[in-house]
Formats: sequence, C-alpha cells, structure tokens
Amino acid sequence: MKIGIIGAMQMEVDNLKEAMENQFTETVSGVNFVCGTIGEVDVVAAVCGVGKVFAAICAEAMILKYEPDMVINVGVGGTLTKDLGVLDVAVASDVLQHDMDTSALGDPVGLISGLNQIYFPADEKMRTLLCECLKDKGIGYVTGPIATGDQFMHDPDHKALVRDRFRAIACEMEGGSIGHVCTVNNVPFAVLRSISDGDGGALDYQTFAEQAALRSIEVVLEFIARVQEV
Repeated sequence: MKIGIIGAMQMEVDNLKEAMENQFTETVSGVNFVCGTIGEVDVVAAVCGVGKVFAAICAEAMILKYEPDMVINVGVGGTLTKDLGVLDVAVASDVLQHDMDTSALGDPVGLISGLNQIYFPADEKMRTLLCECLKDKGIGYVTGPIATGDQFMHDPDHKALVRDRFRAIACEMEGGSIGHVCTVNNVPFAVLRSISDGDGGALDYQTFAEQAALRSIEVVLEFIARVQEV
C-alpha cells in the first residue's frame, strides 16, 4: 500500500518526514516529493505550496508519478462553525471550491463546469478511520464540507456567506482542488484540517498555526499505523 500526503506548507509535513525511513527525494513539476516508509506502509509526501493551482499541480504529479492508493491532504484552516474551536479538527465529508462562480451564466455558485458538480465526496472508509483516530486521541472534531478558495478568509460576513451557502464547517486554500484532481483520477482521498484560526483570524493563525499543523500530522501518523483496516 502506498499513501500520498500533501501539505501546503513545510511545517505541515516536517514531522511526517522525521518518521519516514529509507528516504529519497525527487523533484517533479517543481515539487519535491519525499518517498520512504513508515512501518510497513510506503509513503510519498510533498509540500505543494499555498493555493489551488499549486495544490492541483502537486496532486496530479503525485498521482501520475507515484500512483498512490490514496491521498491525504493535511494542514490548517479556519473554522466556520461554533462547534470547531482552535486546535480542533475538521474532517471533510466533501470538499468544494467556494470561489468558483459562473452564476452569471445561470450556474449555481461553486459548480465545476464539465463535471457538473459542486461537492467532491471524500472516501468514506478513510474518513471513518481518521475520525476513529481523533476520537481515540481525545481530539475534538467535526465532519462536514470543507470550502476551498484562493483567499485567506477573515471577514465574518464572508465566512457566514460561505458557511450558509455550502454548509461548510471550515475554510482553507488547497483541499477542494486536491479533491477535484483525485476524483478525476479515481484516487480515494481525505482532507484533514486542524483549526488554526477562529474569530481572531490572522492573529489566531500567527499564534496557533504551528501547533495546529503538528496536530494534523499526529493524527495522520496514527492513521498510517492503522491503515490496513481501510
């Protein structure tokens, strides 16, 4: 079994790399892919960079070059619900791109033209195991749609709009495009976001991002240890 793991920033995958043995690194499409093993599981990990285009480039290159059996996108995000506080975890039931908008042509906001869908469902078995890992570690979590867009969302009115329009529980900048790429390539995926910013927005992010990133990787390492259950 081979698992692909994608984070937006270096801090989101550094601790994962420390757990990997038999490491080697290759560069594909400008992305550094670190390959190795964790236990008996083959792992390929990459820092994609911030935003939807970087995330899509990384996901497509990873899938075509390394053929992972599943892809997990980890990282930090902002809460859109009072049920998720800082350092809690959002687990995607689906992902979507909230800034995709061809509504002037009569489409619903968020519709991906050509695929005719707004929501990209995460893999149910992966999601269930991630939730079990979170529960066993005593980490608070909520499952629901995670909204992706090329913007750091901090305005309360904008957050409320995205929450109400898509029933989204968290916002970030990569998961929707990674889910899009995995879907068209028939690769199961999961998206995990540790909450780094709440009502404090950018201030919360600067304070809690590193702790939140470490929490995401902690859960992923537990997932890898138990992945044969999937």
